Amino acid sequence: MDFISQRLQALQPSATLAMSQKSNELKAQGVDVINLSVGEPDFFTPDHIKQAAKQAIDDNFSFYSPVPGYLSLRQAISDKLKNENNLDFAPEQIVVGNGAKQSLCNTVLCLVNPGDEVIIPTPAWVSYVQMVNLCGGKSVLVPATIEQDFKITPEQLDNAITENTKLIILCSPSNPSGSIYSREELAGLAAVLARHPQVMIIADEIYEHINYVGHHESLAQFPELKDRVAVINGVSKAYAMTGWRIGYVAAPLWLAKAVNKLQGQYTSGASSIAQKAAEAAYRGSQQCVEDMRVAFQRRRDLITGLLQEIPGIELNVPHGAFYVFPKVEAFFGKRCGDTVINDAGDLAIYLLEHAHVASVAGDAFCCPGYLRMSYATSDENIIEAVARIKKALAQLK
Repeated sequence: MDFISQRLQALQPSATLAMSQKSNELKAQGVDVINLSVGEPDFFTPDHIKQAAKQAIDDNFSFYSPVPGYLSLRQAISDKLKNENNLDFAPEQIVVGNGAKQSLCNTVLCLVNPGDEVIIPTPAWVSYVQMVNLCGGKSVLVPATIEQDFKITPEQLDNAITENTKLIILCSPSNPSGSIYSREELAGLAAVLARHPQVMIIADEIYEHINYVGHHESLAQFPELKDRVAVINGVSKAYAMTGWRIGYVAAPLWLAKAVNKLQGQYTSGASSIAQKAAEAAYRGSQQCVEDMRVAFQRRRDLITGLLQEIPGIELNVPHGAFYVFPKVEAFFGKRCGDTVINDAGDLAIYLLEHAHVASVAGDAFCCPGYLRMSYATSDENIIEAVARIKKALAQLK
């Protein structure tokens, strides 16, 4: 007898975490693996943030925190959204979760019924489709190719909307492509969504501050979409705080109350110490954010320059986040000894085993034919990794 629930059987494991685990297993065997599969900054959490956490311990912030988060943190987030994004979300409209991932999943669970359609522009982060599966919803994938810089058009969006559409999830800056929607591009999508008031919107903005083209633009800024947009963000990427697990959703009050109700039944409030650290991140100097952004941009320029020298790799230059998403179909059908490359998954395994470089196949992001590589690592690692990749690809005939 199979005791596992159908909803869990419908769930696929995270491909990014699986590849990272394979990389770590090889490292444990003594293999010198360069891991470009993991999506987290390699910087340490800034000292003033760590100091706030230590102070919180000394001040005995050791009791259960409120389900939606400390009011002081939610006020700091409210102020951030107003000052940086010109968005009006009261603290009561903000629910702090255990990372942006939980905040996103909470929101999807609160909105999607079995049979509801959820529009997901692709390439898309690995967990979107799985979260929709968890609700019994139907993912409607809208593909954007490298030729259109991995961004969907208003016409594509309009054609994808049906009477069953409940939600669209848009990520900008994007994981895995690094593409960023401009204000004009978002305005085009907003005009379409304004004609379909039954469609809710999740704006995943976790990579907001890793932006190489200017000010971040949010779908939540358009008045015609007011009360229909839930903004997802957190401290993981901007402040190098992935392990602290603090994210949030800022949403219409009715939705924030629903998320609070849901979270209250299965995790309650996020870590008290991590919340005080996050508050310091939002209230303190933002120079650390800019310093890391500058470093990521330098690394972006380094890895794209090196990859563009490899015959067969087709690459656009990402405008944000810390990923490149090259098209690798030119290597399909080639072989090295007994190894045949049939798809991007084969190529990712080949590069792991022969070049000792970990990447993630585009299939995991609903975009076959591509590889995602993270450049959230040192310049030295980038140079060595691309050299290994170039050598291994040259052996494919």
